[in-house]
Amino acid sequence: MPHTSTPGIVRVEVTVDTRDGADRLAESVVGHRLAACAQVGGPVTSHYRWEGEARRDEEWTVVLKTAEDRLDDLTARIVREHPYDVPEVVAVPVVGGNPSYLAWVRDETRPAEAPGAVGEGRGAAE
Repeated sequence: MPHTSTPGIVRVEVTVDTRDGADRLAESVVGHRLAACAQVGGPVTSHYRWEGEARRDEEWTVVLKTAEDRLDDLTARIVREHPYDVPEVVAVPVVGGNPSYLAWVRDETRPAEAPGAVGEGRGAAE
């Protein structure tokens, strides 16, 4: 894969315990230009170990797309705003896709010079 000077794109998954919490998190990170878009899905049933016990809970999944160079700031905001002690934040690189969509993700996650309204100028489908 050739090296380019533009940041790569990553897909980030997060789980949250309520639909409202998932929506709030999605709105926050998109509003702060840390993700170009977010999809909230669920409920899903999560099976996991926590504090020495096997558990099962209903959760909502938030799938985010962002530029690789925004991942640390995105992760920090998620950890700060998330209700869990140790929130799931898992990022995987996007190795291909529609070049126009990937450019849109990069463009929408550039830090804003001045605060803007969320949802303006949306031209790409998630």
